[in-house]
Amino acid sequence: MMELIKPGTKIDFIGKLKMFLGISGLIVAIGLGVCLAKGFNLGIDFAGGTVVQVKFNAPIALDTIRKGLEAEIGSNFTLQNFGEMDEVLIRVRENPDMSLQAFQDSIKAALEAEFASYSPTIQRVEQVGPQVGDELKKKAYMAMIFSAIGILLYVAIRFQLFFGLSAIIALVHDIIFTLGIYSISGKEFSITAMAALLTVVGYSLNDKIVIFDRIREKLKAGQLAGMGWGELINKSINECLTRTVMTSLLTFLAAISLYIFGGEVINGFALIMMVGIVIGTYSSMGVAAMAVYLMRNNIGSKATKAAAAK
Repeated sequence: MMELIKPGTKIDFIGKLKMFLGISGLIVAIGLGVCLAKGFNLGIDFAGGTVVQVKFNAPIALDTIRKGLEAEIGSNFTLQNFGEMDEVLIRVRENPDMSLQAFQDSIKAALEAEFASYSPTIQRVEQVGPQVGDELKKKAYMAMIFSAIGILLYVAIRFQLFFGLSAIIALVHDIIFTLGIYSISGKEFSITAMAALLTVVGYSLNDKIVIFDRIREKLKAGQLAGMGWGELINKSINECLTRTVMTSLLTFLAAISLYIFGGEVINGFALIMMVGIVIGTYSSMGVAAMAVYLMRNNIGSKATKAAAAK
């Protein structure tokens, strides 16, 4: 069996508690700051509007296209290359006061009038109303809330409540960081990106469950009395280290392959998976396990002392 981490490795994760707290606090602060300051490039799934995908026979500057279209549809639109430099997405934030076919014909006429030498071809036209976009946003929020409640209940029932709370803290940490990176990238946040985010939540949770399960096995074996919570958690993480690193590395390689070769449609999904895998692996050891230690060793010990004093 391939071993990236030598058997018997004894890394003192608990001893680096303050370092992990500092790194994680910085990650959350930066992630929140970026999300609030820069926001997201919402796709039509959430923002509503119309998207027109156009293909030219040669690359053309976006500024040139913008000048040619402003006279026809105004300035309330954005342009973005879609995969290759000869394909462009025209995103109109508000739906035009005309039928979808009439709008498509007007765009086509404007493009052919201005860029006939580039042989523009309309590949697709999509339109989402503002009410549909708002409804999708509500459903996306509800999906995140219900998934968090489900995770808390599952982990609390299978293990103990403080394990569930630790998992939620770590997952919130992962989501904030992933969203921050996605905001910086400027990629379109669509239903596909939302699906990737929920996939990351499931993957990250699975990684934490493995470590929690190892801790529970040692608790059942009565090893806590001989070593204390700090040593028990350290030993559990070290024993899972090879499995955690190997699984994350192989999944990351699959995600990066999707990012490089999957094309623009799946590019955002792959980016979220790549970032989520990295931060999820870190948080399993540096956030979830540390939260378990702090809750059980500090809060639990205070409750025990209070009960003994009474």
